[in-house]
Amino acid sequence: MDGLNVSIGFFFLVVGLCQVLRWLSKRLLPPGTHGCLAREFAGSFQLCMSCLELRMLMDIGPWGGGFGLDVVLTLLFLLSAVHGASFDGASANPTVSLQEFLLLESSLAATAAKLLAQGAGTGTGWAVTRLYWSWELTQLHFIQNLIAPECSSSIRASLPHAALVEGSCSFLFHLVLLKVRQSHPLGRVPALAATVTFLTYTAGPFTGAIFNPALAMATTFHCSGNSFWDYIQVYWLGPLAGMLAALLLFQGNIPRLFQKNLLYSQKSKYKVPKAKVTAQVEGDKPQRKRKAAKSNSEPRA
Repeated sequence: MDGLNVSIGFFFLVVGLCQVLRWLSKRLLPPGTHGCLAREFAGSFQLCMSCLELRMLMDIGPWGGGFGLDVVLTLLFLLSAVHGASFDGASANPTVSLQEFLLLESSLAATAAKLLAQGAGTGTGWAVTRLYWSWELTQLHFIQNLIAPECSSSIRASLPHAALVEGSCSFLFHLVLLKVRQSHPLGRVPALAATVTFLTYTAGPFTGAIFNPALAMATTFHCSGNSFWDYIQVYWLGPLAGMLAALLLFQGNIPRLFQKNLLYSQKSKYKVPKAKVTAQVEGDKPQRKRKAAKSNSEPRA
């Protein structure tokens, strides 16, 4: 269990370091630069390093560390909650940034800057994590260094099946995100953390359940077993298609592309109280009859 304690300390150190980076960037950089570059870089850096260490625990822990999948899933839920609470509005996920662009919440330039920052953050996180593993602080890291040069692909299904799995994970994740994104953080953060944990548990044996194109590049693109185009289909096109399907189902349209709602009819916000109108009309009938009788009873000249 000593290796697990070192990894938990590593998680705390990474989150603390990224919090300091966010605080400094917010103090020293203009708001636009902080929002598009520094915040996304820090979030992607934090997410990449945490996921690489967690994946190492998931792969080696059951036979090299003496703990099972339940421990790793518990850590995954807690880390996802910490990420959601500390990211300060960053997504650290290209499909989420593209979703914001399609919802007219972000400009093209800001979206491009976010994507570049996410790529830089995950790349830096991968390099720093490999350096940390090279120190071999625990037996788990020693084993990881031995098997790292010959890592195998996370795709353990046929390509169409794997792309469908990643697309389905992205679809469900983005549906939950669209539903809770305006909610209070006390409800939004646990909901997203539980969703990520559930998807990892169910889809992990097939593709690793990454559904994050930037994170996939750091975790599995360099491994043997599949070509670069195979990874593009599964970890880029699959999550992108899932995001588009979730947005179309939730919104009924994609605002950046067309305004017309394709799935849901537009109902008026103002409803006419039919019962009251009917009562008024029925109440007016006797008055109309009395007026008609009165006019008929008047003598004609």
